[in-house]
Amino acid sequence: MSTGTFTISIDFELYWGVRDTRGLDAFRNRLDGARKAIPRMLDLFEQHQVHATWATVGFLFCRNRDAALSAAPTVKPGYENSALCPYRYLEQSADLDGRYHFAPDLVDLIAATPGQEIASHTFSHYYCREAGQTVAAFRADLAAAVRTAAAQGIALRSLVFPRNQWNPDYLEVLAEHGIGAYRGNEHGWLYAATDRVGQNAVRRLGRLLDSYINLSGHHTYALESCAGRPPLNFPASRFLRPHNPRLAWADGLRLRRITHAMRHAAKRQEVFHLWWHPHNFGIDTDQNMGFLERVIEEFERLRQHEGMRSLGMAELADALAAQ
Repeated sequence: MSTGTFTISIDFELYWGVRDTRGLDAFRNRLDGARKAIPRMLDLFEQHQVHATWATVGFLFCRNRDAALSAAPTVKPGYENSALCPYRYLEQSADLDGRYHFAPDLVDLIAATPGQEIASHTFSHYYCREAGQTVAAFRADLAAAVRTAAAQGIALRSLVFPRNQWNPDYLEVLAEHGIGAYRGNEHGWLYAATDRVGQNAVRRLGRLLDSYINLSGHHTYALESCAGRPPLNFPASRFLRPHNPRLAWADGLRLRRITHAMRHAAKRQEVFHLWWHPHNFGIDTDQNMGFLERVIEEFERLRQHEGMRSLGMAELADALAAQ
C-alpha cells in the first residue's frame, strides 16, 4: 500500500561547516547551543517515533586533534582557495577546543537513539564543486570517513554533500564505498548546486522568500521516481530556516509553507524531505524547538489520518528496494 513519507536529514558539522566563513569566537554561542539542542531533538524524535538521518562530518567521530590527523587521508583536496582546506588549520592548532571540533559523545548519543541513522557528510566537510579538488581527493576523503565510522561499529549508507555541492561525477565513488543514497537539491535555479561564488545575493534572497511564500512549488516526489542504479537521489524538499526575531511576525507563513507541503505529500503518497543543521537551533533554541514541535505535531496528525510514515534516507532506499 502506497503512503506518504516524512524524511528528515540533519547536517551535523559543528565548526567544520563554517570554519572558512566564520571566526570561532563569532560562532561560539551557536555551537554551544547546538550541543544543547541535539539531545532535545533526539528526545522529541524518540517521543514521536520520528526517524532522521544525521549526516556527520568524519572529524566529529574523533576524540581529539591527534586522532583526527591519524584518521585523515594521505591525499588531500587541492582547492585553489587554500582557505577552504581544513588540514592546515588542524595541523597548526594544537589546542583545539574539543567542544567545537569533535563530538564522539554526541555521535554515540545519536546512534543509541531509536530510528536515528548516522550517515556521512564526508570526512573533512569536502567541497565537491570548488576549483582544484579532484575525484581522487574525494575518493580518499570518503574512504577515510567510512574507515573512521567503521572503527566505531557504524556502517555509512547515506551521504549529504557539504554546502549541497552534489556532483554527478562523484556518484560512482559513493557506490564504491557502499553509499546507496544521497540528498540531492530541490529542483530549480534557486537551489542548483554551485561553488561558493555561484551562491549570490539573488539566489539567497529568492530562497529566503521561498521559505515563507510558495515561489517554487512543494518539491515533494514519488518514491518510485528515485528508482535506479545506486546511489539513489532523495532530494531535499525544504530547509527548516531558523527563527529570526526580525521576521517572527511571519512565522505562521513559514510554518504553513512546510505543513502545506507535508499535506501535499501525504495526500499524494509522496516524500517530503526536511533538513537543517543543529547550529541553526544554537540560538533562540526554545523558539526553534517550539517550531519543530509544531512540525512534528502536523506529522502526527498526518500519520493518524493519512498513514504518513517516517523514514531516514537509508530506510527510503530499503523501502524502494522492497517494492
